[in-house]
Amino acid sequence: MLRVKIFIIMLFLTSFVLALMSGPLSIESSTFMKALALYWLFSTLYTHLRVKSSSGKLSMDYGVSYSMSIGLFAGPLGLFIYEALYGFSVYIIRRVTKTGDPDEFLHTFYNIGSFALNNTIAFYLFFYLYPKFQSIPFGFWLLIIILAMVVALLSDIYLITISYFFGDIRSPKEAINFIKSRSITDLGKIAFSNGFLFVFLQSESWQMVIALFILNYLVSRSFVDKSLSIQHKVERDKFEQMAYTDFMTEVYNRAFMDKKMKEFNLSGEYLGIIVADIDKFKQYNDNYNHAVGDKVIQSFATTLHRYLDEEDFLFRTGGEEFTIFLRNRTFEECSVLVEQMRDGVVKSPVHAEFHSKNVSISYTASFGLYFYKTSKYLPIEKGYIYADHLLLRSKELGKNLVSVKNGMVDLPLSVRYSE
Repeated sequence: MLRVKIFIIMLFLTSFVLALMSGPLSIESSTFMKALALYWLFSTLYTHLRVKSSSGKLSMDYGVSYSMSIGLFAGPLGLFIYEALYGFSVYIIRRVTKTGDPDEFLHTFYNIGSFALNNTIAFYLFFYLYPKFQSIPFGFWLLIIILAMVVALLSDIYLITISYFFGDIRSPKEAINFIKSRSITDLGKIAFSNGFLFVFLQSESWQMVIALFILNYLVSRSFVDKSLSIQHKVERDKFEQMAYTDFMTEVYNRAFMDKKMKEFNLSGEYLGIIVADIDKFKQYNDNYNHAVGDKVIQSFATTLHRYLDEEDFLFRTGGEEFTIFLRNRTFEECSVLVEQMRDGVVKSPVHAEFHSKNVSISYTASFGLYFYKTSKYLPIEKGYIYADHLLLRSKELGKNLVSVKNGMVDLPLSVRYSE
């Protein structure tokens, strides 16, 4: 967009003119060359750790900026030389490695112009305000923090202006929210890093300058590594959740039930295995449609889940069939709960849309409960089969029924009464 290009060129030209008008370097050229070499080396090294963000069609780089310290030390001209050298170095690297954006050249002018202009303003503010802050405890650091905030605010104003041109920000509220999104900890890191660098540069403590650059790099490198590790773990957890979740009902699927079976098999805990199935489900697909049938299945899953504790598990193991593992309950408690589930299904009709009308569909379900204590004598897979047989008995006896069995009698006495 033409307005954006004009705005960026104006930023660049303003910073360039201010640099020329400020006069020569405020330090000896040999000292400046040492500082420039170190700043260029470590800033370029830091480039691959910077975070890229976009505003409209314009990309910006975020990271620890060292511009304020070299600007305070060398003046606006030295600052502009550093920004130009660093900016075009990054541009060349991205062109060679083919990691740049299509408008990378324009972005380079934006980065040079904005950083040089903002920190030139910080330079003049510092030398105007510093005499007033000298008598204040920690006055130097307070002033550095204020300057970091001013630089950040100016950067946000530029980005808001560009976002406004692109139509991404359209109201004062959105602009304020954009400013509020900036990290306070990042501002603190920038302020103290530049404050220490400025102090070390003034005393020409080159070893301390290098040490601080290395420290910042190591901290940033560690932060990036940890962030990537967390991101990878989140992605792995998300993929695992997708692999173990039934898409339609959002409860666990058969694959996850198989996994939990292996875990429970030798746990020695009391377990109530329930297999539940919607009665005459085919009629809902035939009399209505599959969308309504899906609504019935989803309602069934929601109703069953309502009766479970956090430690229990609900799985969709077939089209309209679900399996439940009830944990840390007695046989009597499991029997009462499964009867409550059956009654809850009867009292929870499904509300759906059919032929542009809202319909209320009542349905029932049958249940089979097998209760026992997990052990090597009776694998959970067999307990599941017993629960399924109990479900079939409920179906044969007329549906909308619960069939239960206390499987403890199937275990040896030593297992039944062991803690």
